[in-house]
Amino acid sequence: METLAVTAIRTEFTPEATYLNTASTGLLPARSVTAMREAVDATAAGRPADMFEDLEASRASFARLVGVPASRVAAGASVAVYTGLVAASLAPGTEVLTAEGDFSSLVTPFRVRQDLKVREVPLERIADAVRPTTGLVAVSAVQSADGRIADLPRVREAALAHGARTYVDASQSAGWLPIDADAYDYVVSVAFKWLLCPRGVTFLAVPEDFGGLSPVFAGWVSGERPWDSCYGPVQELARSARRFDESPSLFSYVGARHSLALVESVGVDAIRAHDVALADRFRAGLDALGHTPVPSPGSAIVSVPGLGARQREFSDGGIEVSDRAGNLRAAFHVHNTEGDVDRLLSAL
Repeated sequence: METLAVTAIRTEFTPEATYLNTASTGLLPARSVTAMREAVDATAAGRPADMFEDLEASRASFARLVGVPASRVAAGASVAVYTGLVAASLAPGTEVLTAEGDFSSLVTPFRVRQDLKVREVPLERIADAVRPTTGLVAVSAVQSADGRIADLPRVREAALAHGARTYVDASQSAGWLPIDADAYDYVVSVAFKWLLCPRGVTFLAVPEDFGGLSPVFAGWVSGERPWDSCYGPVQELARSARRFDESPSLFSYVGARHSLALVESVGVDAIRAHDVALADRFRAGLDALGHTPVPSPGSAIVSVPGLGARQREFSDGGIEVSDRAGNLRAAFHVHNTEGDVDRLLSAL
């Protein structure tokens, strides 16, 4: 049974179709849309607000969600950029261990460095594949293509045993699956999926000592006093993870502030219970229809092999799902109900 908090916020969402595609793009809550419109209108009228306040509120909100101080969270726009930052910190010859078929933004920046040794293994074997020569394990908490959940505690244990760092992409989990960013060296996440933010919002959680990262793309916002860092080289980098900030998409952060506050108000545990209950209902219905999804117990994402080609058919019928790697991918979130699940099962 869903909580009152989940029921209460459903009025924030007004999809025109049965929307089961949060794993691609999350729906924007009404409060976020309103805040962004007001910010755009104010700027057009020549009276822009201080949107950096929204940026800092968003940073603090994400930090609370992943359990670290805001001083350890950098704010940007892209997982690929932050993966590039981590890749740039590695010494030549470093072995990077990744999962087969993981999202390209997480793995490609390591590949384009010809002097790194990148090794791929199946997701289920990634903890066992860590060895003394491994310098970094990079893996998504939840796989984009099919919703499988990585055994992050075992990955962390193996990495610690062999002296390797860990880099976790929480883009398909932050907002519905609890994560303790303090347990890993680096945790990155876009916010336009399960965190219900506009595109252009990404966060990177780093260790207190920055984990050997160098702010290779530092600009004026990376300064300890940004408005005193506009001309010439930045004289003093921020003493916090803000030294790794990208120049922010401020209108997006206006919306993000309200979206993240909404997620916090409901609570990740309550969201997880709701989302996974709907996913399990879908799994049970698939079994009754004779379909076997990719095994992903406990995930809010369900993918059915061989049915991805029907995505357009479902979309034409008012049901939004994804076609990923040939799979029909359905993703369940706070705005969904049992009726949404049943409608997709009926269409199948």
